[in-house]
Amino acid sequence: MKKPNRPTVADLLAMKAKRQLSMLRVTTLEEAEAAEAAGIDLISVPFELIYDPQFRDAAPGRFTIPGGEYGQIGATTDEILRSAVKLRAASADAIYCAAGLPTIRRLREEYIPVCGHTGLIPSHATWTGGFKAVGKTAEMAEYVLRQVKDLEAAGAFSAEIEVVPAEVATAISERTSMLLLSMGAGAGCDAQYLFADDVLGMNRGHYPRHAKVYRNLAAEFDRIQRERTAAFAEFADDVRSGAYPEARHTVAIDEQEFAKFLDGLDRQRNLA
Repeated sequence: MKKPNRPTVADLLAMKAKRQLSMLRVTTLEEAEAAEAAGIDLISVPFELIYDPQFRDAAPGRFTIPGGEYGQIGATTDEILRSAVKLRAASADAIYCAAGLPTIRRLREEYIPVCGHTGLIPSHATWTGGFKAVGKTAEMAEYVLRQVKDLEAAGAFSAEIEVVPAEVATAISERTSMLLLSMGAGAGCDAQYLFADDVLGMNRGHYPRHAKVYRNLAAEFDRIQRERTAAFAEFADDVRSGAYPEARHTVAIDEQEFAKFLDGLDRQRNLA
């Protein structure tokens, strides 16, 4: 079967303001395969997944942006560039980067598509007051707009805009040529971005305000774990009682052949 063509950066930019795109953070081959089958437009993945040789078999048509903490915990521009080149060679369509503007410019100079980040940036949250919404005052809304315009000028083609008031995010989206990927920033951006764990109901603790749970897989995994534990306990009981293994679980030997084997053992004992 012919594999679907993945959209290009140019294709995605041509869709701006025409239709909403869907985006998920997926972390396993199974989730990537499900995103492919479901027609999710964009996926974010950890580095190890993009390097998995089975990844593109699972998600051949998904525009994929690997993301990680490099560039946020001390990596130099050269190290980030080296990593980005490897990721692109491994079939990444773009690179998530929350490093400084000089690094983003450097990646763009090498024609590497960059997705930046604005609003609540977890690794930079100390600058905006911690893990809370950004842009709820006119001053902070202007701050987010400046971030977006700086990213645009540096050459990023898109940016995740996280936990920004919907009205603010919409106004900013209308004033940038970049694709804005909304994580809790309303429907006025270009894509809606959620984590697969939230969509699947895999979290057992706090869900962010913007998350929407579509399935309760945590309960299913709890059920499977109970079944797993019960099966292990039954096996242990069978071993202790002698109920396992039964004859049907072992391989038989012809009686005459076994007798020859025992004779050989007796001869060896006598020689010793």
